Amino acid sequence: MTQSYPLAGVGTVSDRKPALTLVSHHLCPYVQRAAIALAEKGVAFERVYIDLAAKPDWFMALSPLGKVPLLLVRNGDGSEDVLFESAVICEYLEETQAGARLHPTDPLARARHRGWIEFGSSILGDLWGLETSKESAGYEAKRAALVEKFARVEAELGDGPFFSGDDFSLVDAVFAPIFRYFDVFEEIGMPTLFRDMPKVTRWRAALAERPSVIHAVEPDYPDRLRQFLIGYDAHILKLAA
Repeated sequence: MTQSYPLAGVGTVSDRKPALTLVSHHLCPYVQRAAIALAEKGVAFERVYIDLAAKPDWFMALSPLGKVPLLLVRNGDGSEDVLFESAVICEYLEETQAGARLHPTDPLARARHRGWIEFGSSILGDLWGLETSKESAGYEAKRAALVEKFARVEAELGDGPFFSGDDFSLVDAVFAPIFRYFDVFEEIGMPTLFRDMPKVTRWRAALAERPSVIHAVEPDYPDRLRQFLIGYDAHILKLAA
């Protein structure tokens, strides 16, 4: 499946062939990081979805790790380069594309942001355990780990609306897909992790309203995530009862 992608709030690009193609999966949070960065930069791109349970041969030939996202970069001479790993893709976009800066200009601040991007990746590891746990014990252990990590985030945040104030950054692009999980989990019946975290709660709300974040997934994302949970017989589904 391929589609053109709406730039941040300004309509759909369909009248020109993008030089960039983002190879995606509908649920992958790492793909969402790259999609958000592209939209924030105002870059036209094409999106190709694959099924990770039945990876096509062409994808395996291009992806050294067999993972999404991939960014296919078509050069002026007709050749094509392949970038893999979301952090690498986002750094490439920051270095090569015009539009809003997504990293601080100060080297120390930029290094700190990169650290919090890694922290976001560690949260995604715990989220995987949370959503795939079949039993209460595994679920509760991951829930406790997530509460502890988000408490650290709460202590780091300022007045917002974004991670470092008024400017949207790659840290925001990393955490927006994380919060999207909890939108679905809470609809299912999971108690919120953020009851005593007002800064995290405000940040989550601000990210949810960002056009680049909204359009980083298809409208059927919640249904797809629920089907994923059903496939794992996830304990989180029992919370609805």
